[in-house]
Amino acid sequence: MPASATKSLRVAVLADSDTRWKWGALTAQRLTPSAAGVRLDGYLLRGRATPTPRQLEEVGVRADSLREVTGAEFLRAMTEESYDVLVLALVGGGVQAMLHGLRNAWGSGPRPAVVTGYVGVVYEKLTDGLLLRHGADLVLANSRHDADRFRAVYEGVGADASSVTEVALPFLGGEPYTGEHDPFTVVFAAQPSVPDNRRDRTYLLDRLIRHARRHPEREVLLKLRSKPGEHTTHIEELPYQKLVQGKDLPANLRLVYGHMGEVLDRTDLLVTVSSTAALEALHRRVPTVVLTDLGVRETLGNHHFTSSGCLASWDQLDAGHRPSPNEEWVARQGVAADGGYATAFDTARERIAKLLDRPGGLPPLTPYYTPETAPGYLPGILARHHLGPDGAPLPGAPAADKAPGPVRQIVRRAARGAYRHGVQRVAPVIRRMGEL
Repeated sequence: MPASATKSLRVAVLADSDTRWKWGALTAQRLTPSAAGVRLDGYLLRGRATPTPRQLEEVGVRADSLREVTGAEFLRAMTEESYDVLVLALVGGGVQAMLHGLRNAWGSGPRPAVVTGYVGVVYEKLTDGLLLRHGADLVLANSRHDADRFRAVYEGVGADASSVTEVALPFLGGEPYTGEHDPFTVVFAAQPSVPDNRRDRTYLLDRLIRHARRHPEREVLLKLRSKPGEHTTHIEELPYQKLVQGKDLPANLRLVYGHMGEVLDRTDLLVTVSSTAALEALHRRVPTVVLTDLGVRETLGNHHFTSSGCLASWDQLDAGHRPSPNEEWVARQGVAADGGYATAFDTARERIAKLLDRPGGLPPLTPYYTPETAPGYLPGILARHHLGPDGAPLPGAPAADKAPGPVRQIVRRAARGAYRHGVQRVAPVIRRMGEL
């Protein structure tokens, strides 16, 4: 047995939102051998979507330490602390910037195994996002379907595809669905940015209300991702909490927060446009519907569920339709409803162990994008994270050596509030003006 399978491991996760923290921390837990003692340190990248304490509590993942950092602070920490595994749970541009920053910081010296991947369904910017993640030791694919696509992209541009490693979504779990509850419970899993306009979001809300009225014997839940003023991975310009104001809600319709797994414990029918919650439900064999009311379109992400057997409309649901998933499709999506989930991370764990036991340590990070291969693209990505073309922090890069004081906290809260007001109120108005 490799030494790395039994020795105590130190793991770091850098995340930029609540959802990515959940993915990163759970991935870190599943990648480390169960026989090893693991210390997990969390770093939250400061930005518009930095999770609030409530969001972190809802995720339910505990770390031995957790602190908010700037990019420069994080890079400095990676030279001061020694880790075995680092999980980059960031948007693509953030991953690419950190890979170059870490390459500069570590050089040819000792370094941890670096892992990255995607939070859920990959339905847009496949090539762009993948090339921005290239350079990590492991690029995790949440399904066989994604692994095949990832390798095809890397090989198609002449990049090394050996980092692509098939796993599954790390947050699947819970008891399998065994039958209807009393009362029968319908859950609509809302998404922050899909759909992205008031008309369509109001339509979905009205149809949910209509379904509740049509079936008074059912409990109908609107599962929300965040409370007003909070941000998630995606910007929510039109929260359902605001759209519901002034509407006459039936007694059997409620708005709920909380951990999706706990909500699924009492769900008899999961309805969504394209949320990853659909995959969580399918894993547990909860009847699942992906709505077609607004079309089956790439911009909605529900095109990913083509051939799933889950596509249906509110009219069909109102009439009593019950979906029947395509088992072949489900098997290719990493849902592992057949019981194979327990072994889904075995290959990744074996690869991590081999990397940690590599004689002479790991070589320097080698991203596909360099100042030579992408001179008109890479410098801008690095500059947005206050890094120069060589990955070194630029003079004046935001950094702090201590926790923010009361005044700084107030200023930051005010700045975030202004940003969110701009997103939720001003930006939609500007767009409407542009449509005149």
